[in-house]
Amino acid sequence: MVGTPTGHRLAIGLALLAAVLHALFGALQKGRDDPWITRAAIDASYGLIAAPFALFVVPWPEPHMWLIFAGAFLIHAGYKIAQAMTYDRAPYTVVYPVVRGTGPFFTVLFAGLVFGEHFMPLQWVGLGLLLAGIFGLAGHSLWTLGRDAASLVPALGLAFITGGFVAAYTTYDALGIRATADPFTFLAWFFMIDGIFIPALTWKRWIRLDARRIAPLVKRGIFGAFVAFFSFGAVMMATRLDRVGEAAALRETSTVFAALIGWLVLGEKVGPWRSALMGLIALGAVVMEGAG
Repeated sequence: MVGTPTGHRLAIGLALLAAVLHALFGALQKGRDDPWITRAAIDASYGLIAAPFALFVVPWPEPHMWLIFAGAFLIHAGYKIAQAMTYDRAPYTVVYPVVRGTGPFFTVLFAGLVFGEHFMPLQWVGLGLLLAGIFGLAGHSLWTLGRDAASLVPALGLAFITGGFVAAYTTYDALGIRATADPFTFLAWFFMIDGIFIPALTWKRWIRLDARRIAPLVKRGIFGAFVAFFSFGAVMMATRLDRVGEAAALRETSTVFAALIGWLVLGEKVGPWRSALMGLIALGAVVMEGAG
């Protein structure tokens, strides 16, 4: 199915599914609780759920995969630290578009270097429209904050750094899932290994946590784990079936779904300007895909 029209269509569907789920995942981490604690609950949940599949169900990784897993662990650790620091400092609808807008541009460049992928001229136009809409959402959110916007400069800097990590892990993980005979081996072992870092980093916060908050966090963690499985799994399968840069760019339509979640769930206003910018993102995705 790899490299076929059917595989291409399936990759598009998987990338868009990942977009919806990734927006939901980001909202789960932002929420009302400490984003470090929430992320720890999610990571611990998906690590524990993945462990029996990694150890007893899927084939064990080939010897060369251990070095790949080590690299993935380090890149994702940097990403999670940068992301949590970003969410600590700014509203979700301000920083999330910057993170997701920075990622696809650099992913397209990295995919060109690593996999030899190249966009057609009209695809670059589509990507430009998509990125204009994404950064426009962030700019609109900053404008509505008025005098408080200046205080968000450090958060925006962290958001750009986080976007760089997004590009790095998207490209690196696409290399990893292509390097093993069974893609589910990569996914199961990745989640088991990746579930260690943030819970270990935040154990002191868990000790100080009010006991009444633990049960809701565990429930959110388990729900977030399944969102992560399908979100990450969908985009990784998309990159295995088709072009990495294209899948990464389509996934960033998650910004549209994030704005909707911010409006419907977190009580953040949308309005005509934000609606128009979301339409620009969708138009960019359509142009980019149609030109391909």
